[in-house]
Amino acid sequence: MKIKDNLEKATKQAIVNKIVGYLDKNPEKNIGKIFKAIKMLTKDESALAQIEFVENYYNNDKYKHEYIQNILKNTDTKCLKKFFSNFFANANWFAGPRRQKYMDEEDTKVPFVMLLSPSMRCSLHCKGCYASSFSKKDDIPPEEVDRIIGEARDLGIYYIIILGGEPFFNDYLLDIYEKYDDIMFTPFTSGLFLDEKIADRLKKSGNVIPMLSIEGFEKDTDERRGKGTYQKVLKAMDILHERGILFGVSSAVTRTNINTVLSDEFTDMLIEKGSKMSWYFLFMPVNGEDEDFDMMLTGEQRDYLGRRSREIRANKPYFTLDFFNDAPYVGGCIAGKYFFHVNSKEDVEPCIFSHFSTVNLKGRHLIDAFRDPFFKKLRSMQPYNKNMLRPCSMIDNTNVIINVCKEVGAKPDDAGAEKMLHDPEFHEKITKSSKEFAPYAEKTWKEFFDGSGNDKFAKG
Repeated sequence: MKIKDNLEKATKQAIVNKIVGYLDKNPEKNIGKIFKAIKMLTKDESALAQIEFVENYYNNDKYKHEYIQNILKNTDTKCLKKFFSNFFANANWFAGPRRQKYMDEEDTKVPFVMLLSPSMRCSLHCKGCYASSFSKKDDIPPEEVDRIIGEARDLGIYYIIILGGEPFFNDYLLDIYEKYDDIMFTPFTSGLFLDEKIADRLKKSGNVIPMLSIEGFEKDTDERRGKGTYQKVLKAMDILHERGILFGVSSAVTRTNINTVLSDEFTDMLIEKGSKMSWYFLFMPVNGEDEDFDMMLTGEQRDYLGRRSREIRANKPYFTLDFFNDAPYVGGCIAGKYFFHVNSKEDVEPCIFSHFSTVNLKGRHLIDAFRDPFFKKLRSMQPYNKNMLRPCSMIDNTNVIINVCKEVGAKPDDAGAEKMLHDPEFHEKITKSSKEFAPYAEKTWKEFFDGSGNDKFAKG
């Protein structure tokens, strides 16, 4: 069996090397050969169907064709090759069987991606930011960050999102990116620390795709993130784009900025600046000291966010990802199943918004969190709602997180989570918001999604 596995791995590596060779020279002209080679890497029917789906879009959809060609033509060669070899080859094709082994042998799900917050330090004080309720003194020591990332890689996790706080506060992370050059890293950053020197190192390592936080044009961005922030983040975009470094943007969508961040004018500006994707996150009232329910989207706005995100994705050479409204494509909530978060106190949480934990990694191995009843209980219950447009255990199915935490002994690790479990007024407001969104979700679920989502992903 071992000989067979080694032969299969060697064959896959030979194909990967061939694709990397295509990416090294005239990738935009070799795209047909690249698709053909990629299809040789898997025998899984669903994976093949997804590859052929993308290939068909490339061949028949002018916007997808333009989008992929833009990436191939304008991305630095090393960044392009690292994106393919680290994200597609390592994280999916090579590490997939390693993660699956835990599932087959002990019903333990090793997630695809790790979200890691080495520090909550940040020069900004954005209203509603969950990071504001964490101590700015409790950075994870650099050697501990190194250990956690090393353990994640050993388990088969090759995609790591760096959060915080501000990731570029910690210079040592640049050394981490270079050390773990077979992993793909995505730091979510204000962009304020991204200068030419740091960008040169990112280009040299090739395995970092930054996501820059922006809340719309200058007025909306500076009102939430501080005066002068907008111009600085645009400068960061220019610095990255000039070097051919892949990057995208992240926007917290609120009741006041929704029309701006979803506008053609704003999206076209991002495309011109070189951004390749936008992540849309609902504003969440998770800061227990200063939660603001008035900034949350109305039910109608939340539905519009999903419809407009899909519209942009279909009609522009750009990729959008709506963290909540795209849930049907991945089977509903994926927290604790396909991704998880390690906060700056080393508590392992199911989600960046779900600040509850049963395992702290100080003196413990990462695998312990996945073996713990907390994550296994969440996975067994997903999807929490037949309507996968209502995926969340906190803002859509508001009793789920309360009942699960009580059953498995999960404890809140910040003030917002404490309120979610024990403050009746807070829970009443969240439930009211959930009920308001429900009829919009039901209508779109039936009319657009035909009442079905990705059941295979939902089962984990």
